Amino acid sequence: MSMKHYETVFIVTPVLNDSEIQETVKKFEDVLKELGADIYHSENWGLKKLAYPINKKTSGFYQLFEYKADPATLQRLEVEFKRDEKILRFLTVALDKHGIEFNDRRRNGKLIKDQAPKTEA
Repeated sequence: MSMKHYETVFIVTPVLNDSEIQETVKKFEDVLKELGADIYHSENWGLKKLAYPINKKTSGFYQLFEYKADPATLQRLEVEFKRDEKILRFLTVALDKHGIEFNDRRRNGKLIKDQAPKTEA
């Protein structure tokens, strides 16, 4: 079994209260663990405005998971996302070595902009 690094972001409907949102996030965390994934980072981005309405909702709660998993895990995870009415959207991306390094630096606050400050004429 070859494990790869993945990053999944999903949007939970905003009509839920805080405990229901936490239960939903916990549900998908448990699904990943049951499928043998190793979740090494989880991040709640909170309530954000959507770029366009989804199911007549203009905002949603964003959640990020970074994990190592077998590629077959993704099909089962996506089926679970599609079955759950509380999930507005989801996106999973495979991370290469640059993505993994970038996320490590972002989490540790080491992203420094190399650009010199702009001077106005």
